[in-house]
Amino acid sequence: MPGASQSRGEFGLIARFFSKLDKGPDVVLGNGDDAAILRLAPGEEFAVSVDSMLEGVHFPKASPPEDLAYRAVAAAVSDLAAMGARPVAMTLALSLPDADEDWLTRLRSGLADAVTDFSLPLIGGDLTRGPLTLSVQVMGAVPTGMALKRSGASAGDLLYVSGCLGDSAAGLAIIEERIEAPEDVAGLVCSRFWRPKPALELGVLLRGIATAAVDVSDGLLADVGHIARASEVCMVVDSALVPLSPALAKVVSPEQALAWALRGGEDYQLCFTLPKDVTPPEGCTRIGRVETGSGVRCDVTGASDGYRHF
Repeated sequence: MPGASQSRGEFGLIARFFSKLDKGPDVVLGNGDDAAILRLAPGEEFAVSVDSMLEGVHFPKASPPEDLAYRAVAAAVSDLAAMGARPVAMTLALSLPDADEDWLTRLRSGLADAVTDFSLPLIGGDLTRGPLTLSVQVMGAVPTGMALKRSGASAGDLLYVSGCLGDSAAGLAIIEERIEAPEDVAGLVCSRFWRPKPALELGVLLRGIATAAVDVSDGLLADVGHIARASEVCMVVDSALVPLSPALAKVVSPEQALAWALRGGEDYQLCFTLPKDVTPPEGCTRIGRVETGSGVRCDVTGASDGYRHF
């Protein structure tokens, strides 16, 4: 039986809290060696992305570790959805101020949920002492030449979004006690913040159909702006068409709900463009169009700013 120093050291903690989450059809060798080994099917390309979350910047202090783990993974997985990629594996670099075993047990629970929900084995990473930070790198696979990009939108295309927007921002406001809401409504919108559901299946459906795509992470208008710049077009957003959930309408005024839908971000829905003659997948809403020009136009004044990292 290992001694206390061994069980609480870096490798002991990794073995206790982050092992046995590495099983998957594309994993040849999981965690435990100097590197993992993955196998892709013939005719597939890798899609790789990384997201970092720092306590006090990307999530509130004293956040529930099980929800924090799930949210960190979901945020990174949303980038795979936006590329039309299927999940293959992930790594986690975790910085901790101290090795609280109860906290780590709860963190592992959230990681295990994410591994299951997203079919995304945890194949390695790093553990170090420092300010609480989670960096999740995700790897996905997409058929050669079929990845969704931001750069294909053309004048005449129509702009769509999946799901409803603004709930995550409302959830954060409730968590930070900036607003109040009935218990049932609060539980629903807070779950949209803590446990978002990236649109992985939709991303796959959009392969070969969508002309451009992006996930809604920094805010709808900011993310639409990414498509506008990459495609060198003007994106026109009609605020009256932006889908809002019934729960959000019970929390704040229509004006605040729309502001969060346009700028709040972290909804992890997909925003994408389709040619006029293509029928959108079920559950998606047309919110605008693509024109010649540049930038983003919206009928709501001062609505162009989203989340800024610097």
